[in-house]
Amino acid sequence: MCEFNIIINGVTVFKEVVYAKTDDNNVSAKNILGETKLFKNSKITEVDVNSGRLVLSPAQT
Repeated sequence: MCEFNIIINGVTVFKEVVYAKTDDNNVSAKNILGETKLFKNSKITEVDVNSGRLVLSPAQT
């Protein structure tokens, strides 16, 4: 299975993510343990499968 680490400003903020969804200006994510996090006012700017990176940046309002 392919897991991602969520990166914001070069810092890993959530590990082993298997699900991510954007909704308006938010990103919700779930890891392999079923823990969820909501990243408000964020958007997905990069997905790199080879390095397991999912990069978020501030959403434009």
